Amino acid sequence: MIEFWISLDSFEKILWAIAIPSSLIFIIQSILTFIGMDAHDGVQADVHGGSEGDPTPFQLFTIRSLINFMLGFSWTGISLYGNVESKPLIIILSTLGGIVLAAAVMLLLYFMSKLESSGNIESKDTLGLTGIVYVPISEHKSRAGKVQIAVKGAVREYDAMTEGEHLKTGEPIVVKSIINGNLLLVERA
Repeated sequence: MIEFWISLDSFEKILWAIAIPSSLIFIIQSILTFIGMDAHDGVQADVHGGSEGDPTPFQLFTIRSLINFMLGFSWTGISLYGNVESKPLIIILSTLGGIVLAAAVMLLLYFMSKLESSGNIESKDTLGLTGIVYVPISEHKSRAGKVQIAVKGAVREYDAMTEGEHLKTGEPIVVKSIINGNLLLVERA
């Protein structure tokens, strides 16, 4: 290994000095990403223009994108070193390789984040939606029944009351409001 290092010129040593640590960090980042432990990767500049609570962050300047750039830059330079005579051309092509790799990984992670879903459906998501009575609902809020409503592509069952007349099984309803956090106030649709 020492003979290999000694045989390199200073330009190649710089490329290898970038390639080895960036490759190790990239492997660690990849493992952490796939086991779900990458949460936030440190210093970043928000360039997506959204609000703080935006569910689809798209940051351009992160530690991850810097590592990806360095990885692409160094390995492109190492690959081209023996085949291209001009060092400025190697630097230009390596820079392009770094940009392409950083952009590719950024887009991959962006599209992966679009696949995330919490699966949580809250009662407030039913406001204004229509459904059907599953268990009859007594008139004037005297006794709750149950309704079935399609929310975010899934049919859910909710406890419900009405201020109006008795609602029978199978009757169409619309959700008007939420009572005490999870009881729906419905009326005939």
